[in-house]
Amino acid sequence: MPNALAYLMLLLWPVVSLILFRRLPLERAILWCILAGYMLLPPVAEFDLPLVPDMDKFTIPSIMAFVLCIGLLRKKVPLLPRHPLARLLTLLFAFSVVPTVMTNGDPVIFEVLAGADPIVFISDMLPGLRWRDLGSVMINQVIILMPFLLARRYLSSPQGQKELLLAFCLAGLAYSIPSLIEIQLSPQINTMVYGFFQHDFAQTIRQGGFRPIVFMPHSLWLAMFIFSATLATVALARAAKTGTRTRLVLASAYLFWILVLCKSFAALAYGLAFVPLVALAPPRWQIRVALLLAAIAITYPMLRNLGLIPTDAILAQAEAISAERAQSLGYRFENEAMMLQRAAEKPWFGWGGWGRNLVRELETGAIISIPDGHWILVFGTLGWLGYLAEMGLLSLPVLLLALEIHRRPATQISPYATPIALILAATMMDMLLNDTLVPMTWLCVGSILGYAERLRYPGLFEKSRALFDGAQILAPQPPPLKGRSLL
Repeated sequence: MPNALAYLMLLLWPVVSLILFRRLPLERAILWCILAGYMLLPPVAEFDLPLVPDMDKFTIPSIMAFVLCIGLLRKKVPLLPRHPLARLLTLLFAFSVVPTVMTNGDPVIFEVLAGADPIVFISDMLPGLRWRDLGSVMINQVIILMPFLLARRYLSSPQGQKELLLAFCLAGLAYSIPSLIEIQLSPQINTMVYGFFQHDFAQTIRQGGFRPIVFMPHSLWLAMFIFSATLATVALARAAKTGTRTRLVLASAYLFWILVLCKSFAALAYGLAFVPLVALAPPRWQIRVALLLAAIAITYPMLRNLGLIPTDAILAQAEAISAERAQSLGYRFENEAMMLQRAAEKPWFGWGGWGRNLVRELETGAIISIPDGHWILVFGTLGWLGYLAEMGLLSLPVLLLALEIHRRPATQISPYATPIALILAATMMDMLLNDTLVPMTWLCVGSILGYAERLRYPGLFEKSRALFDGAQILAPQPPPLKGRSLL
C-alpha cells in the first residue's frame, strides 16, 4: 500500500513541472517533465477520480507537459499530423473506443448452480460500459497521445532529436546508481521510499543475484530503459566531435555493463544486436532493420490468430538457451492462447475495460489468465480496430522515415533519427511479450514522425533552417555532415 509520500509526490509533480518549464528551454522542459516523472514517481499509486482516467506517474507528467506548453509558454501544438495516413490513424486511435463502448453495454455475469435444484445464484458481475465511460476512455486516449503530439512539434528537428537522445543518456547514467545499489543489496528502494513493493519480489531474483527495479513497474521496464539509454549514448558518441566522443564512448561501455547486470535476456539481446548497428552501420541499414522489426511486431498478432507462429519450435530454441527463459516464454504463450479465445468472441471492437477482456472462472469470476504482452491487452480490449490504430500509429513513422531516407543521400539525414527509430522498433518487439509501452515510447514516435514530415514537407513547422553542430541538415539543403564510426 503506497504511503503518504507516494501521493504527495504525485500532488507535487505539477509544481515540479512548472519549475522545469520556467527554467529550462522548451525541449528540455518537455523531456524532463515526462522522463523524470517516469523515473521518480511511484508506480501503482494513483488518484481514482470520477469520470476521468486514473492520475498516476504516466498521466500526470503528460498532462502537465502539454498544458504548460500551450498554457504557460503559449506554444502551438498541432493536434493532427500533416501526413494523411498519420492523421487518419491519430483520429482512429482517439475514436476507436466509441464502437467498443457501444457494443459492450451488457454486464458479464458469473453464476453458480445450487446443487441439483434449478436455482442459479449470481456470484459476481462485471458492469457493462455506459455513455459516461465513453468520456473517460476517450480522455485517456488523448492523454496517451500528448507526448506524441509534443514530440512531433518540438522534438522532431535534429537539435530536438539530439536533446531526446541526450536526455536518455543522462537519465540512464543517473538511474544506474540506484540500480547498482539494488543489484548488490536487493530491490528495496521503492519499499524504503514509498512504503511498498510494486511487483512480485521473486521475479527480481535471477542467476543467483538480483534484477534492479527502483521506481519502475517491473525489472523488465528498467532493463528496456537502460537499453534505450545505451543506444542513445552510442548514437551521440558516433555523431560527436573528437573532444567529447571519448567520454561518450566510455559512458556507452558503462551503460552496456549496467544492461548486462539487469539480467534481462530480451533487453540484452537488443543491445548486442543494435549497439554495433548504431556504431558502425549507415542510416539506410539502420532504418531497414527498424522497418523489419516494426513489420514483425504489427503482423505477429495476425499470424498468431491464424496459428502460423511455430510456438513449439520457438520454445525448443529457447530451451536450448535457458530452461528458465523457456518456461517463462511458454507461460506467456499459454496465456496468449486463452486470451485469444476470449478476444475471438468480440474480434472487431473488443470487450472494453473493467477487466472484461480477461479469462475468468465461469462460476466465481476469478481471473485465470495473466496477460503480459501489450498487443494482447489492446486486442482483447479494443479489438482489431483499436489494435490496428495503435500499432499503425507506432509503425507508420518508421515506414515514412525509411521512404525519406531512400530518397536522398545520407548526408541529408540527421544522425539521430535512425537510432530513435531503432529504440522504437525494439520497444515494439518487446511489446509482443511485455506491456512496455510508456510515454517515452510516444516521444520517440512523435519525434520520428515529425522529422519524416519535415523532410517530406519542407518548412512545415518553421521557415528558418535548422542547424546543429554548424551544419544544415534539413532537406532539401544538403549538409556536409557525415556519420562517423566509434571504432
